[in-house]
Amino acid sequence: MPQGISMRAFAKLEGVSDTLVRKAVKLSRLKAFDDGTIDPALAGTSWREGNAKGANPSANSSHPVRTPAKVRTEALAAVRDDEDLPDAAERLLRSGKVEMVDYAKALEKKENYLALLRQLEYEQKSGSLVELDTASAILFEESRALRDAWLNWPSRVGPILAAELGIEADRVTEALTAHVHSQIAQLGEPEANFSEREG
Repeated sequence: MPQGISMRAFAKLEGVSDTLVRKAVKLSRLKAFDDGTIDPALAGTSWREGNAKGANPSANSSHPVRTPAKVRTEALAAVRDDEDLPDAAERLLRSGKVEMVDYAKALEKKENYLALLRQLEYEQKSGSLVELDTASAILFEESRALRDAWLNWPSRVGPILAAELGIEADRVTEALTAHVHSQIAQLGEPEANFSEREG
């Protein structure tokens, strides 16, 4: 009984040609068992980093995009004893746990995400978009400055108001201070809700 899977099956699992797999074995980027088979757990590892760097399949290719290594490993673990890899793959596809997308669709999705990322970077650099931590810190500092201004207001305005009314400045300042403290306590701490509001 073979220890692993054939080079052709491994190539199919990785979505590459079996020539590339044979080359990787020859260059010791992939280790084959004595019987010439390959451990399927090596699927998704970095064995291809030295091969065809930067090579992209054609955008018109209808070959499915390789699934991430984690999904492949989970898929391999899900192979039952009574089935081979193609049967297991078909069963997993029917179950909806693994979604296969052709290269053109995956490339379109990637380009859309990259465009959105570039737009966010532009908005951040132009100053129309700020980080949440920065916005929260600014809101906190502004709220603290307003609170401090209101707390200082009675001692500044109390004597002026007392002079206009002809009463003791200390009594007016005390009364104003009590009312300002009460108002600030009712307002509570500022809460920032930066989630998107519906227009």
